Amino acid sequence: MTEVLQEARLLRVCVVDDHPMFRMGVVRALEDEAGIHVVGEGATADDAVALFQAHRPEISVLDLSMPGGGHAAIRALRAMDGNALIVVLTASEQDSDVYEALKAGASGYVLKGVEAATLADVLRRVADGETIISNGLAARVLSDLTERLQPDAAVTDAITSDPAMPKLTPREEQILTLVAEGNSNKEIARLLSLREKSIKHVMTRVLKKLQARNRTEAAMLMRDWRQRDDDR
Repeated sequence: MTEVLQEARLLRVCVVDDHPMFRMGVVRALEDEAGIHVVGEGATADDAVALFQAHRPEISVLDLSMPGGGHAAIRALRAMDGNALIVVLTASEQDSDVYEALKAGASGYVLKGVEAATLADVLRRVADGETIISNGLAARVLSDLTERLQPDAAVTDAITSDPAMPKLTPREEQILTLVAEGNSNKEIARLLSLREKSIKHVMTRVLKKLQARNRTEAAMLMRDWRQRDDDR
């Protein structure tokens, strides 16, 4: 019974990358991290889809440069399951790749070369509902995201139907501002001398109020509404 409970707590992950040696290293590194179990690995976009169908992992870790295309794989997984969690692990720092991956539905964008412990932490945070972008990319992406990414219909409706930003408490607005600056829940908790769990609860309320799918989308909405206020 104990073994079954321990297995249930594992974060089940699939890894898809067309470079066998690199993929092998990622798989072994993640398997060495507590609480993470790699349930499948592949080399193509088709593999990513097949692995998701077969194993329904909590998170799929995908490269962008692979047969069939990483962006296509992200869209395919999200079409199969709108709640599918995907973390991109790639060498590309191109803005267009970052924007397209997030637009397609990725919840994380990490550059190759990251340490295993850091990648494992990203996976756990994504599983907890965060959107994570590698240091050095986050600030740049958030500063241009509103212009580069077109929100989906639900977000567009939320903006156009009510030009005023939904009422947030001072604490909610403070935390969302820190999120928009690229801070993680842990960093925000440290800055505000609060528990990380409290930050998660606040962000859950913020996402509900703004009708946003994730932290990045909420930050986009706040920037848009603030820009509207400045223009007026």
